[in-house]
Amino acid sequence: RNMETSQTHSSESMSKDLSELMKEATKEVHEQAENTPFMRNFQKGQVSLQEFKLVTASLYFIYSALEEEIERNKDNPVYAPVYFPAELHRKAALEEDLEYFYGSNWREKIPCPEATQKYVERLHYVGKNHPELLVAHAYTRYLGDLSGGQVLKKIAQKALQLPSTGEGLAFFTFDGVSNATKFKQLYRSRMNALEMNPATKKRVFEALQELVSTGQENSHPVQPKAELRTRSVNKSYEHGSAPGKENERTNRRHRDMMPTTPLVRWILALSFLATTVAVGLFAL
Repeated sequence: RNMETSQTHSSESMSKDLSELMKEATKEVHEQAENTPFMRNFQKGQVSLQEFKLVTASLYFIYSALEEEIERNKDNPVYAPVYFPAELHRKAALEEDLEYFYGSNWREKIPCPEATQKYVERLHYVGKNHPELLVAHAYTRYLGDLSGGQVLKKIAQKALQLPSTGEGLAFFTFDGVSNATKFKQLYRSRMNALEMNPATKKRVFEALQELVSTGQENSHPVQPKAELRTRSVNKSYEHGSAPGKENERTNRRHRDMMPTTPLVRWILALSFLATTVAVGLFAL
């Protein structure tokens, strides 16, 4: 009977709009995000410049990979309806911020921790092999960044004593979105229009839950020297090139693993923090 009840619940869940499934997948983390040490500390302005620079660098690698895969799949019906490069894409904004923090040769200076590299590899794997799952990654990142960007911008600006003219904070500024609320409504309606059968919806739902689970325990990023990669890793991304072909062993690893190190949890938490600070996850 319990199995029948579970199957019925699963069937009912998969009949919902994709946006409703996204809300369901992030329901628990809404309350948890409000009580994480990261959120409490960030709201108090307790973030160091070194931490902020490291997260900005890591976000550059992540968005470079995400947006490369989005471009690869921009005409694919499983993603095309939510393709909004002018409104949402963050790579160029992150490049501005990194040049401000590190100088004109920032590509040679920024570190790529091992945890970030694993996340990047996962994004490339998804984009090449399961593009329908890109929507979970895009939803988690972009809508969180958009929802709380202005609030986090002010907190970081004050805590780090950054210029009032916005240097170092381009990541949080969405010039292509004049009305965040209306845009999120548009995005949600487009997301619901994605061509997905119940089985695919279930996979997207599970992918988002997997992403959310990595953000439920948050701590400040660490920089073990053994994990930092600079020139060798950065050069491969300077021109947007993707990692080399993955063998079957690597494919199996991607299917079974998502990075759960403190740095990645901290980065993912930034999205949930942004959303929670501004309007709450249920306003997405």
